[in-house]
Amino acid sequence: MPDTLIEDCSREAIALLRRNCIPAGIMAATRTPAAENRRYTRIFARDAGICALAMIRTDDERLQAAAHASLITLARHQAGNGQIPKYVDPDSEDSDFWYVGCVDASLWWLIAVHHVDREHPHLRLRDTLQPQIERALLWLGCQEHPRLFLLRQDEASDWADIMPRSGFVLYSNALWYYVKTLYGVAHQGETHYHFNHLFHPFTAHTPEYRRLRLLRHYVRSRSANRDLYLSFVNFSFWGEEGDVFGNLLALLCGLADTERTRQVMDALEAARIDEPWPVRATCEPIARDSSLWRAYMERHQQNLEFQYHNGGCWPFIGGFWVMVLSMLGRQGEAQQALEKLAQANAVGQWSFREWFHGRSGDAHGMTGQSWNAAMFLLARTAVKQPAAWHPGGF
Repeated sequence: MPDTLIEDCSREAIALLRRNCIPAGIMAATRTPAAENRRYTRIFARDAGICALAMIRTDDERLQAAAHASLITLARHQAGNGQIPKYVDPDSEDSDFWYVGCVDASLWWLIAVHHVDREHPHLRLRDTLQPQIERALLWLGCQEHPRLFLLRQDEASDWADIMPRSGFVLYSNALWYYVKTLYGVAHQGETHYHFNHLFHPFTAHTPEYRRLRLLRHYVRSRSANRDLYLSFVNFSFWGEEGDVFGNLLALLCGLADTERTRQVMDALEAARIDEPWPVRATCEPIARDSSLWRAYMERHQQNLEFQYHNGGCWPFIGGFWVMVLSMLGRQGEAQQALEKLAQANAVGQWSFREWFHGRSGDAHGMTGQSWNAAMFLLARTAVKQPAAWHPGGF
């Protein structure tokens, strides 16, 4: 049964991605009245970037072409300052950059360009887009602290766009380090160093830079969670909810040593992040009485506890969980997680639902999610070819 389930899910995932392909690239979700109303029929940089990682590795020429087209479409709408848009509307040719900017759109675009170019060098995508690549890197460099070599960002300005993370954010900086390794951006070592000292400030080593010491002091004096990387660090407040995606990316991108990896994995497993489905976006949700709670989290009753970004289960992040298990040589567990991921995608006759309640397991959000399908395929590849996946990249 498990092998049949995985084969079925793979077939359904390919079919879904093919349905979601348009000349401009890959839509975030299947076209329905609800998807059109919520703008899920746009080419989103983060969704298309993640999808491209899987689509370019298939034998399907239509999917390969859509991965390539998505990156070209996004590049055509790049802002004058170098920022890649949050999404492009292929019908109106309009582009959107979010209320306070969208830092991870440029990061995922750069990662996808590299992967497409590496897997299909004959397309010469990196050469074609070199001016846009340089501008995107310049824009990101302007968001980098000149002494800490970490990106800083506004609140709610990455994929978790109704969460209160701001300042230095774990998720974005794991991707920034990965982009630096892919493109040979300067100060990779400093980014690695400050990433670990800021997002896990509990080692005995004392950094030389006094402002980093002060940021660490605030956390060390009042933090309760000392196993996971902090979800963000701002001047005198930080996130201890346990950003699952950010922690998984830190491991995948080679930012954690062996002991740090063990601590993170132990904490994630103790929190049972793969229940009821793989995996919850946070180990614990931010409660209404928390100092981090924001009024906008209650908008549309969407981001309440164990919902949406605030502790809901996201199958596309589940794909990254499978990849980490495989990377660590835990193939039996990776296989089991892949099977559970297939079961999640199968809910509602292969509806590939956006997210599930983090306690009840009930399905929510948009159907026909492209990155669910893509990350299942990429996770399956990681399980079948574990030697190809190692800390430092995906």
